[in-house]
Amino acid sequence: MSTVSTDNQNNGANGQNGEVILELHGLSKRFGGVNALTNVDFDLRQGEVHGIIGENGAGKSTLMKVLSGVYSDYEGQMILRGTPVRFHSAADALSQGIAMVHQELTVFPDLTVAENIFSGNQPTTRFGTIDWPSMKKQAADHLRELGISINVNSQVSSVSVGTQQMIEIARIIFSGANIIIMDEPTSALSLPETKRLFSFIERLKAQGKTIIFISHFLEDVLQVSDRVSIFKNGQHVTTRDTKGLTKQEMIALMLGADSRMLRQAYEEEATLTRHTASQEGDVILEVNHLSYRSLFQDVNFSVRAGEILGLYSFVGAGQLELARCLFGVIRPSKGVIRLKGREVRFRNTRHAKGLGIAYVPENRRDSLVLNQEIFKNVTLAHLDKLLPVFLARRPEIELTEEKIQATRVRPAKPLLPVGALSGGNQQKVVLAKWLVKVPQVLILAEPTRGMDIGAKEEVLDLIHELRTRGVAILFISTELETILGNCTRVIVMSKGHITAELQGEDLSKDNLLLHA
Repeated sequence: MSTVSTDNQNNGANGQNGEVILELHGLSKRFGGVNALTNVDFDLRQGEVHGIIGENGAGKSTLMKVLSGVYSDYEGQMILRGTPVRFHSAADALSQGIAMVHQELTVFPDLTVAENIFSGNQPTTRFGTIDWPSMKKQAADHLRELGISINVNSQVSSVSVGTQQMIEIARIIFSGANIIIMDEPTSALSLPETKRLFSFIERLKAQGKTIIFISHFLEDVLQVSDRVSIFKNGQHVTTRDTKGLTKQEMIALMLGADSRMLRQAYEEEATLTRHTASQEGDVILEVNHLSYRSLFQDVNFSVRAGEILGLYSFVGAGQLELARCLFGVIRPSKGVIRLKGREVRFRNTRHAKGLGIAYVPENRRDSLVLNQEIFKNVTLAHLDKLLPVFLARRPEIELTEEKIQATRVRPAKPLLPVGALSGGNQQKVVLAKWLVKVPQVLILAEPTRGMDIGAKEEVLDLIHELRTRGVAILFISTELETILGNCTRVIVMSKGHITAELQGEDLSKDNLLLHA
């Protein structure tokens, strides 16, 4: 049973005294035997910006999918403007004025701004053809009302991500939305674009629109929201006015009363890792003042042999672009990368690999050829080690058998297509590839995301095995528990900048969230 409290002592902001337009009573949603939402009570007011925060798995996404019509099979009641409703599709929800702007935008980049605004709803002439002059005029008028200044004849691919986001919001408002759900709307925006979005949200609020603002960026929530609801483990913990609320208080509410016990558990889990910190060797990888366009700036850090350096951030902080720079996928705008004290400039990924850099991207399938056998995937990156006997294939298979036994790939059948394996076993194949020829530096982007607990532990064991072999590992993850349990030192990245380096007593869940 969730405990719900609502503090409404400071009702000065617009929207906080507004009429309640949407209510949830006792809403629960299960997936098999797992409770995604449990007995949630929640309300929205006319003309407010309502922030939603919580850790990964807190139930935020499930709740929004109920509100936007993606999920219709749930327990409890939704009341919209005094009438019980249950949506059976996103179109059904939109017909009642509710729509969601997803983190991954759904604009059509090859169409014009006007065509995107009227997507599927173009005005026609009496002959049944598209009325282009009318469409352009209406689109321009609609954007002007919303305070968006842009040429409606421009191709959407030619404008910034922030402008594309506003075009998508304009489209759903034009379709009749007055309750707008924004999922991580600032995650891919620069600071100027974020400020522009906030001004846009204020204009929407003044027009009586209601905004649900989901974000991991707590400062953004405090800046733009009138109220904020905190979710934890599928339950609605509390709703608070943001006036007078601090980031530290929000973190405490997210973590709950057991945060100290959790921190102690993470410290105990990491004891073995931290005990062996003295075995770390010389600095292998060093980065100085590295920048890439507007995505990350002035990044500095180093990784030693036998160290797992954690990089913690929220989605869209620039961490994945940093990883790609370190593997030669993209070239930095400025700054220096050094390997064992020597400055290097990667021409491409082949050059980086030749210098001893290995990279496991966030999408494990990008490292695999899914329709090829396991043995081909394991040995593909190391043909020079196997040639000239490679063409015989037997050495390839024998080497693969050895490595997939070591990495506990199941089933351990080198001739099986890698696409037939589970996600966790596919990740083990990726790591097996780097056991053939151990790299100097291993860059891991979200290496355990989406895995069940058993597969996760096995993959982490493999990563620690590479650490004991002296590999310098950069471990990039948005999972707090994984970072805390496996890293002796963690750098925190927020909106393209390194905001903290934490170790020892300072390395805690509270501090990671505070600096992210």
